[in-house]
Amino acid sequence: MGTISKALELLDLFSPDRAEIGLTDFVRLSKRDKATVHRHLTELAQNGFLEQNPDSRAYRLGPAVLRLAALRETLFPMRKILQPLVIELSEIVGELAHASLLQNDEMSPLVHADPKVHGIQVHFDVAEMLPLHATSSGLAALAFFPDATIDRLMARPLKKHTARTVADPSRMRDLIEGVRQYGLCTLADAFEDGVSSVGAPIFGQGCRVIGALAVAVPTSRAAPRKTHEIAGQLQRYARKATVALGGAYPKTFEDLPPNWSGTKFTVHRESKETEPNA
Repeated sequence: MGTISKALELLDLFSPDRAEIGLTDFVRLSKRDKATVHRHLTELAQNGFLEQNPDSRAYRLGPAVLRLAALRETLFPMRKILQPLVIELSEIVGELAHASLLQNDEMSPLVHADPKVHGIQVHFDVAEMLPLHATSSGLAALAFFPDATIDRLMARPLKKHTARTVADPSRMRDLIEGVRQYGLCTLADAFEDGVSSVGAPIFGQGCRVIGALAVAVPTSRAAPRKTHEIAGQLQRYARKATVALGGAYPKTFEDLPPNWSGTKFTVHRESKETEPNA
């Protein structure tokens, strides 16, 4: 990892619950030596990516982040385009919906909406990066990566976030094949216990995958009928989002059959089918 990457990686430590971070906490969270962290923080502050609270001396995100975010949205207005679609989708299915964009080997949340019509709701952290292998958003996108890229990613150890995270590469490849059939991915309790989700890829020009739409529900509400309803709406809205962004939606996806209730894959050691969203 280069010096610039190490410095910029410190920005990912901020979250809605961690708006300001002091030097000592930066050292603890990054697991780096104090002198190096201080040098990186100083450079980030000098370039406007960070600023210091004059009273506490803790660091917070600086004006350069706001300027670049505004410039990005002006030049490529993805938030403006996707937000109304995400809101509409969430109101139709009555659950939390969100859109994420690919960022290297993770998914970066862009917009989300929750009609909050249920007493039990899914918590969504706008600052949390989503792993490709453990979320329906990530898998929905991963399935349409070039085979060489998938091979590279599968060669790495896959982190188990919960007991139901699929971390075996051969099982993951079976799951990817299922996603490719309908352009949909379902997972239960794979990233967070008690949360199920359905995801669908969003494509840019040339059918290149650029992100995903997803709906997350408490697993206790993720009955097959509801999963099927959400999946059908996701197919529609993923196509809408792709077209709105100037992309091309694949014509190879099959229509959703009436008995579809989730993505299936084969458990090789027992030679029988298992549904990760059972």
